[in-house]
Amino acid sequence: MAPRVNTEDLIDAHEVAEILGLSHSNSVSLYQRRYADMPRPVVERGGGKTKLWLGPEIERWAQDRGA
Repeated sequence: MAPRVNTEDLIDAHEVAEILGLSHSNSVSLYQRRYADMPRPVVERGGGKTKLWLGPEIERWAQDRGA
């Protein structure tokens, strides 16, 4: 059974980039490769073109990193 998430917590790469202080949403994929502890998307569709993360996880991770 797939885990349940609050859809209001889902954010896209643009919002992840904003939280992390990145100027481009394309940089999010670079962060995923660079930081093994970065939260992974909870939804991936369209061959990875559409990715959604849990906002609270990204916010916690950014806070822990001092971002």
